[in-house]
Amino acid sequence: MDEEYDVIVLGTGLKECILSGLLSVDGLKVLHMDRNDYYGGDSTSLNLNQLWKKFRGEEKPPAHLGASRDYNVDMVPKFMMANGTLVRTLIHTDVTKYLSFKAVDGSYVFSKGKVHKVPATDMEALKSPLMGLFEKRRARGFFIYVQDYNEADPRTHQGLDLTRMTTKELIAKHGLSDDTIDFIGHALALHRDDRYLSEPALDTVKRMKLYSESLARFQGGSPYIYPLYGLGELPQAFARLSAVYGGTYMLHKPECKVEFDMEGKVCGVTSEGETAKCKKVVCDPSYLPNKVRKIGKVARAIAIMSHPIPGANDSHSVQIILPQKQLGRKSDMYVFCCSYTHNIAPKGKFIAFVSAEAETDNPQSELKAGIDLLGPVDELFFDMYDRYEPVNEPSLDNCFVSSSYDATTHFETTVTDVLNMYTMITGKTVDLSVDLSAASAAEEY
Repeated sequence: MDEEYDVIVLGTGLKECILSGLLSVDGLKVLHMDRNDYYGGDSTSLNLNQLWKKFRGEEKPPAHLGASRDYNVDMVPKFMMANGTLVRTLIHTDVTKYLSFKAVDGSYVFSKGKVHKVPATDMEALKSPLMGLFEKRRARGFFIYVQDYNEADPRTHQGLDLTRMTTKELIAKHGLSDDTIDFIGHALALHRDDRYLSEPALDTVKRMKLYSESLARFQGGSPYIYPLYGLGELPQAFARLSAVYGGTYMLHKPECKVEFDMEGKVCGVTSEGETAKCKKVVCDPSYLPNKVRKIGKVARAIAIMSHPIPGANDSHSVQIILPQKQLGRKSDMYVFCCSYTHNIAPKGKFIAFVSAEAETDNPQSELKAGIDLLGPVDELFFDMYDRYEPVNEPSLDNCFVSSSYDATTHFETTVTDVLNMYTMITGKTVDLSVDLSAASAAEEY
């Protein structure tokens, strides 16, 4: 332990593991510690016995649910956009060789009390029951504009400056109704609330393009992919990457006390009476509680079921977004379902999650709209956790703290945080202009 490191990373959550992988590849000397005896921190996957222990204490799970080891239940369930930043990061670091992915069957949106497939192209828009005949034509015109839009080619802009024009103005130009705007903004562009309407339209157009490009990549029913055996595989894959490049890992290290010098700059981490010196610390909020503030709570329900979600085309894996306006909420609700086809449960079993940014202290009633979509469930667990973000100034103390995981069921916000932290730590940006076909070797179809 008595060595000096460039960076000590505390916690093996996904964000911390991606960063330790990227920093090790850069040639920095990295020590990675965790107080737990397992990988993943808050973003781990639990088997059935661990899940029971967390939510039901000493009780034993009933035998009819099958073998404990066949379950990999994510504590922060999220899908990956096939062309998104996380997949680009996986390819950039060559972590794809440690993982196998499978496409997700369906992407749905909740509108007027029903679940509908999200139309993502001009052709799908024409078939969608979400819109009437004339609205379909207008939506098709908007989708074609977005598909043809190229930031570098002004001829595709049709005289519009999307860096100045708001999303609301762009949509008004195409005459789209509020219900159409709702599914475009929340289910295609994946905005978490309605603030985007008054922000520049370029971001929404780029998000829509990412969705349709990701969808086209696998010719599947959704733009999402998900690793076999669940997300617990991801932190471990980045940990392996870090180890290959000389990173040192220590699990089950109690306390992990961050030490500071006279100027308030980090100088090391002490555990079990030994101090490892370092120039910088990267960690999740639980390791430096006095450098973060609480910004909200996530409410979540976890269900074990013996059937797919009704009304979603018998999809074995699916995301359903419930836009805030449909529920009279301040932010969206998310339903995520996966099954034995992604090796996260025994044959015939499905795991569904309902999550939202908590607006009350009662997850049971708050998440009811999402839970009602699931149909009969074998078991149901409720969970709430606080969300934190850093308030320190890293240039003064050299501490780089990640934000807690949000309620979204996709990874775009998570990876944005990681890449921003990487730039703050190193002064460089990660080059994500990668050959996306490089991931296909590891994928299953």
